[in-house]
Formats: sequence, structure tokens, C-alpha cells
Amino acid sequence: MFPLLISCGGIKFVGSPTLTTLTQFNKKQSLVEEEEKYWHLMDLSQDSIPGMSVERAYQELIKDQKGEEVIVAVIDSGVDIEHSQLLSSVWVNEDEIPNNNLDDDLNGYIDDVHGWNFLADAELENMESVRLQKKEDPESNAYKKWEKDRIKNLENKEGELMGIKEMLRQFRESDSIIKITLEKENYSLEEVESFSPKTFALLEALMFNRFLNKNQLTKPKLEKYLKGAESGIKAHYNINFDGRVLVGDNPDDINDRNYGNANVIGPSKDGATHGTHVSGIIASNRGDGKGNKGVFDGAKIMVLRAVPDGDEYDKDVALAIRYAVDNGAKVINTSFGKGYSPHKEWVWDALRHAEKNDVLIVNAAGNSGANINPGEKKSYVTDEVDGKEMVSNFITVGAVGSSYDPDHIASFSNFGSENVDVFAPGEKVWSSVPNEKYEFFSGTSMAAPNASGVAAVVRSFFPKLEAHQVKKILIDSGMPLYPSVKNPDSGSLVHPKTLSRSGKMVNLYNALIFASNKNYKK
Repeated sequence: MFPLLISCGGIKFVGSPTLTTLTQFNKKQSLVEEEEKYWHLMDLSQDSIPGMSVERAYQELIKDQKGEEVIVAVIDSGVDIEHSQLLSSVWVNEDEIPNNNLDDDLNGYIDDVHGWNFLADAELENMESVRLQKKEDPESNAYKKWEKDRIKNLENKEGELMGIKEMLRQFRESDSIIKITLEKENYSLEEVESFSPKTFALLEALMFNRFLNKNQLTKPKLEKYLKGAESGIKAHYNINFDGRVLVGDNPDDINDRNYGNANVIGPSKDGATHGTHVSGIIASNRGDGKGNKGVFDGAKIMVLRAVPDGDEYDKDVALAIRYAVDNGAKVINTSFGKGYSPHKEWVWDALRHAEKNDVLIVNAAGNSGANINPGEKKSYVTDEVDGKEMVSNFITVGAVGSSYDPDHIASFSNFGSENVDVFAPGEKVWSSVPNEKYEFFSGTSMAAPNASGVAAVVRSFFPKLEAHQVKKILIDSGMPLYPSVKNPDSGSLVHPKTLSRSGKMVNLYNALIFASNKNYKK
């Protein structure tokens, strides 16, 4: 069934949404390369892969029809706006003249052509718990409690660092043995498996490569994890480190706003890896057949750099949300996740500002594999105050993987029957990273932009729908999760509605059909 134009000039999408579990379609074989890269865009009934039915929606519903432009603000680590897959999708502030050192549009930000960098040249930062510790008297019980936690975390990072260094040593050793034995620089695991005769050294190298393959570990990934562990020791849990000195403001004063700059990439492109990946999921070029494909390349990405390597500041989050709202964003994608929020009232005021101005906020649930319901583990930013939702425009998204079976929920994903609304693909998602590269990343930070992309498509074709209506559509129209899934915390099999309000995952095909229903236009 295909879309029909209706007399009022709008679009009515007509089709057969998937509203029941389809366990009979689950793909039993391993995914091939093309499926691994684009599984999140696929359709369970057509491809036997539980994606968001994005390709099906374009082929059967959207086709050549064009909706309105939708600005999606990405509050993250910065974005490589020079990446070829994103060039046509970067928001441009037409009221600002580039590089003239003037605030042409009088919005309080000089030369903000593509957004704003609230972190200036800062990259590393403490965790919020360490910043809170610094404010306590060293002789107080509170300080001593924070210090105990800090030392434990430092020890964990030091152990992690040693483990990664050992794995990199083994990688170099096994790589050398295999290259010498096979007499070639580049090889596949299959070539090592089939080589005969096998020496003891080659067998050990083969076993290590099997381990790497099983856990999808590569040398670049190990080096990335090594850098993460080093950052934890150098900055995250280092009480003598002050990352904010490079910014120059007072992070405890919401009215001190003359800080940051217009360089939305940040001081280095490598530091913009996370934000570039997120932006690519939402809006990478769908038509050039290169790299990856976004959910909606009709979106314009407004870049708001507010997430350092470490915990973000409440002040930056609040001001970034306000900037997005005041400069035309209709969807805001957030990738946060910290356990403490000393100025949460600033953020809540910003959420109310977004609600008042009809902006949808799509929030990543977090990656602790924890229950974030009221009274359980806190994960900020949140719209929950004293066990109740404080705004209607805030949707929290958990992560699922590509297997439609009891392992459907990603093992790292936070969950909660009250504080998580819906799930979306977030495990091993392929997208752009800086310097014309692409990688697989996992996290609810990948699930949120998948949902943001769907929300942007809905807002594009149905611009009269309000943010709370779009949120309801994404939840109501979701495809049911596998009927019995593993709880990420306990591992026990549970009904999916014990892990989120809906027990569903976001689905573009279904959402467009639901958005056509007049009941959502009230």
C-alpha cells in the first residue's frame, strides 16, 4: 500500500504497520557485511532483521516526496562538519556573517554560523563526583566518602590500563607471527585458520585472533580504550586537574555567559568522534552510496559542543538546550549520562523552555545496564522530579541489538518501566567519524539519534504535530520487542514492558502511518 495525497495539501501515509511480535521472521544466520552496516535501517518482516523499517518507509511511503526542513540540534562532543557525508546536512545560521567577529543576529553568540562550542578549547574534564568533592572541606565526612570512591575508580582505571596494554602487546606479537608465517602483510582470520601446518606459536596467535574477532576488537579500538583509561587517570579522577581553566567562565554562575566560541568541531577533530558518529546516524547523505546512510538527510544538524571527555557541566547543558530552542531546532538529541547534577534546576528550566516552544528532546538512557526508575540509579539529564515527569516533550531511549531473540536488549542499556520510554537500535551501529572514516559504535548514544532521525522525518511531513504528539507517536507506533528478553542487570528473562513504558522499539514505517491518523492531531 502506498501514500495518498489528501485534499488539504498534506500527506496521508497508508500501509500495514507491524504491531505484533514476528518471532517467525528472526534471522538465524550471522549478518553479512551489508546487513551489519545497515541493520538499524532494515525491516523485520522483509529482511528478518529488527531495524526501524527506514528503507521500507522510503520505498513504500515517502518515495520522492519532500517534507519540510527540520533542524536537529546535536548536543555532544563536537562534530566534524567537514566530513563529506555531512556537508549538505549541517545547519547554517543565515543571519550570521561568518568570521567578522560580530554578533550579526544579536542572539548573544559571535559568528555562530553552525552552532556554538560551549567548551572552547577544553577537551578533558573531571567527573562530577570529583568536582563535588573539591567543594567539600578535606576534613569532612563528605570529602572522605568522595575520596574513597575516587581512589577506587582510579585503581579500576589503572587496572584497565594495564589490561589494555597487555592486549596490545599480544596483538603486536601475534600479528608479527602471522605475517612471518603467511609471508604477507594483510590477512584474514579465515586464512590463518586454513594455513597448515600450524606451529605452536601460530596456534597461540590464531587463538588470540579468534578472541579479538569474537569480541569485535581491533587495534584502533584497543588504542581508543587505552586513551580512555589514560584520560580517566589523567583527568576524570585526578583531583588536581582543572579542565575548566581553558574555558574561563564560572560554571556555577548561570548568568556568566560570555564564554565559548564558534568552532563547533573543537580543538581537534579526533575529539569530535562521538558527535560526528551521532550526527551521521541522523543525517548522513543517503543518496551517494558511500560510507553510511542517515535516517533523514533532510535534517539540518545544529552543532552544540557541550560534552567533554569527562562529565558535562549542567550550565553548558542548560544553555545549549536554550540555544537550540531559541535558534530554531525542532528536535534536540542529547548524549549524557552522569550520576550527579548539582545544578539540575537550570537544566529543568531549560527543558520547560523547550516544552513551551514545542521542541522535542530525545535523550539517551545511559549505558550502565541499570534500572533508572524513580528511587533507583540516577542518570542525568532526566525529566523526572520526585517520581513524576515534569515535561511532556522529553523521550528517553534505550538500546537494542540486531538479534530478535531473548538478547534483543543491549546488555549495556539502562532500562526502566517508568523512566525509559522506548528502545531503538544502539548496538554495533555503523556511522561517520572524523577525517572521512566510519566505525561501529555501541551505546544508547547511538539509539537516541536513531530515534531523533525518525522524529525529524515525522516533524518534516507533519509540521503541525506538536512535540508531545510526536513523542506519543514514536512510543505508540513502535514495533514490539521480542516477547521475552533478558534484563540487562539480572540476566533473567522478563516481559519487555518491565524494561520500558512501551515495551517497543522505534519504527519509521509505523510512525508515518500513525502520524497520518487524525487522532494524533488533536
